Amino acid sequence: MFKGIKQIFSPGNKDVRNKILFTLLILFVYKLGTTVRVPGTNNITQDLGFLELLNVMSGGSLRNFSIFALGVTPYISASIIIQLFQMDIIPYFSNLAKEGHTGRVKLNKITRYVGIAMAFLQGLVMSFSFLGESATAIEYLRVSVILTAGTCFLLWLGDEITRKGVGNGISILIMAGILISTPSMMVDAFGSFVVTGTVQEVALGITKFVLFLLVYVAIIVGVVFIEKSERRIPIQYSNRTSTAYGAKQTYIPFKLNSSGVMPVIFASSLISIPSLIAAFVKNDSFSLFVNSYINYNTVTGFILYVLLIILFSYLYTFMASGLRPKELSENLNKQGGYVPGIRPGKETKTYISKVLSRTTFLGALFLVIIAGLPILVSNFSELPTSVTVGGTGLLIVVGVALETYNQIESTLSARKYERGYRR
Repeated sequence: MFKGIKQIFSPGNKDVRNKILFTLLILFVYKLGTTVRVPGTNNITQDLGFLELLNVMSGGSLRNFSIFALGVTPYISASIIIQLFQMDIIPYFSNLAKEGHTGRVKLNKITRYVGIAMAFLQGLVMSFSFLGESATAIEYLRVSVILTAGTCFLLWLGDEITRKGVGNGISILIMAGILISTPSMMVDAFGSFVVTGTVQEVALGITKFVLFLLVYVAIIVGVVFIEKSERRIPIQYSNRTSTAYGAKQTYIPFKLNSSGVMPVIFASSLISIPSLIAAFVKNDSFSLFVNSYINYNTVTGFILYVLLIILFSYLYTFMASGLRPKELSENLNKQGGYVPGIRPGKETKTYISKVLSRTTFLGALFLVIIAGLPILVSNFSELPTSVTVGGTGLLIVVGVALETYNQIESTLSARKYERGYRR
């Protein structure tokens, strides 16, 4: 890693440095935008509940009710919907997915339009929920348009990062939003552990805070380990000799967490729908039912949350991630490949399904632990709700950081081989 950082500052990699600096400039603009409040509104002082995840992903913009309060969440929701439509649900979208580059361009354009429409609807719901009944129709519309414009501007910033910077622009903005709220979280944690009093009490509080930091670092290391872990199925080819390709073994790698953070986002989005409806309709009996049984801070809500994460882990892995056992088995058969000790065809498909099912279960269990930790800590400790241990935000930060680092490393490696070839 340190060798890669050293290469970035070498004279021959000036363009890579410029890309990194451009990305940092865009993130600075994003940070400024999180402090610009929607005109005529105030900070949100009430408990955000299920919207706390949205507040974290938007760098605290929702709590400030800034122009970036919605973040890029509407675009993510639109992407999920379009991905689901491509799974043979709507033939038009599945046909576009098979058209290569042209189809992807059309799908991206449709996703943008759907994302903007969802941003307006979410902005309208937020304006009704947080402005109260005293506002006029023009005020509701004005706030909705401003929030939608903020999301559109963020999508443009994300595109600029993708084109002229490093990493995936949308992912970088989400990661930046989460990292922005991290310092204030640490300050809140320090304030809750270290209280004024005797020297012994202060020393005990500092010790607890240090232990908290060590646990946090240990969780990050665990997340990195799981994200990099994979199950490899050895493959042999009947039309290749044992010395082909430098006698290197060929594998089909299955990541332990092949679905990434998407199952948690799916589960959070689905379980938040009743709360969103309750905030909109303002019915006391319905709100009481949601807060008593569906909110994931309750026992039944937490169990439902866990089951949804496991369910979406399997659905996303087997349907949306491209790891379909039948297609993998057929492609192996066409290329003359086979799994040692397993017959081609139906047995290979069954074997791949079994391996993928087991790895998916372990990945889903990991997601349940990471996503459930903040809920358990907030319910069984005296830490403020702003302090999270683990959680979806940490998964996103680690995943995006690893992806961005791998992209920079690949660029530097390609540049190094290109120079060696020219010599």
